[in-house]
Amino acid sequence: MSPKHNFDIATELTKHSPGVYSGQTSEAYANMVGPFGGVIASTLLRAVLDHDERIGNPISLTINYAAPVANGNFNLFASPTRTNRSTQHWYIELTQNKEVVISGTAVTAKRRDTWSSTESLYPDVPSPEQIKPTPLDSAPPWAQNYEIRMIKGAPLALTPNDNPDSITLQWIRDYPDRNLDFLSLAAICDAFFPRIYVRRQEFVPIGTISLTIYFHANEQNLATNGNHSVLGHTRALKFFNGYFDQTGEIWSHDGTLLATTSQLVYYKE
Repeated sequence: MSPKHNFDIATELTKHSPGVYSGQTSEAYANMVGPFGGVIASTLLRAVLDHDERIGNPISLTINYAAPVANGNFNLFASPTRTNRSTQHWYIELTQNKEVVISGTAVTAKRRDTWSSTESLYPDVPSPEQIKPTPLDSAPPWAQNYEIRMIKGAPLALTPNDNPDSITLQWIRDYPDRNLDFLSLAAICDAFFPRIYVRRQEFVPIGTISLTIYFHANEQNLATNGNHSVLGHTRALKFFNGYFDQTGEIWSHDGTLLATTSQLVYYKE
């Protein structure tokens, strides 16, 4: 039996009663302050996916980071606030010391076989085999759990250059290999280095305020991707008075749009 992947350890929850869980942070996914926000988002999503009353698969997830998560134990609460014929709406909280640190909402749904179309264009990029892995020795611990191959838009601290914009294109997958699922896809949606570090050499404190993910994939799409790298494409639209946005797409190795994501990030001069 192969050892449990670091990601599954980091998002593991103990169920105490329906919708009531406990967990603990993982040193393997530590960030500059507290744990990597992507693994926190995945942990809240796991509380929904593990719930006995859950119907369907996730189609949206919004996480609000009200305060830094302290290293150590935490409690999680997930509750369906309304269940319709094909959609189910969820409220989620992560607490420490009886205070809400993270809040979130999610929607799960039973998808129907309908007409479908992708209007966004798959970026024209080299294959992962044509790009060397990006050295991440100086990056925070969470990044060591990924193999990232930067095509464009590496942080200036990693690859000094003259970036005229904040666009990043990167191949990414879990390291060691792990088959893609909704939990790891959610984390990968946050696995871009902050846009301000692509535009500016100066290091400033930052923190995600709110993260939203829209899932455009079903279980078969994820199974087809397996443990192949996925393509991340992200950009900022505006940096303004201490906050910037970040929007992105995650594509499968064979060109299927799996998720779109946006977040608002605080930065301090």
